[in-house]
Amino acid sequence: MTFRFTVATAAAIALLAGVAGCSAEAEPPMTPPPAATASPPPAPVEGDDESEPAVQPGAYVNYYDGAIAATPGTKALFFHASWCPKCRDLEEDILANTIPDGFTVFKVDYDSATELRQRYGVTVQTTIVYVDDDGNALAKGVLYDDTTLAALIAAAP
Repeated sequence: MTFRFTVATAAAIALLAGVAGCSAEAEPPMTPPPAATASPPPAPVEGDDESEPAVQPGAYVNYYDGAIAATPGTKALFFHASWCPKCRDLEEDILANTIPDGFTVFKVDYDSATELRQRYGVTVQTTIVYVDDDGNALAKGVLYDDTTLAALIAAAP
């Protein structure tokens, strides 16, 4: 008997993964150093327009083409899936706290950003990739066990 992998099969697997919750088995979870501290009070989030212009550091915005080159400071790509409970937990904590000046977190749609996932070797949602001004990966990990902004900041290179 031959098993044929189809688009329908892939969709069923994705649906089952969503129902079962996220899994970080493909990559080890990131753990912040013991000195990680809580973040300051809430900050506003930029709009959902994916074609928005360059942002100032200290922001949480949707990823858009050209965002990395247009944004100064520390940059983290957060591969987020709306169906992933761990992604929702991390996003909730990001929204409830203030991202420090000089730090920008880009929300990347895990399901539609296949080219970015391939470029950075992302195989599981809740993956964070820290990049330099040219888009080169500096560090990568999964915030599965500690879905907090403090952990995301503490893991930055």
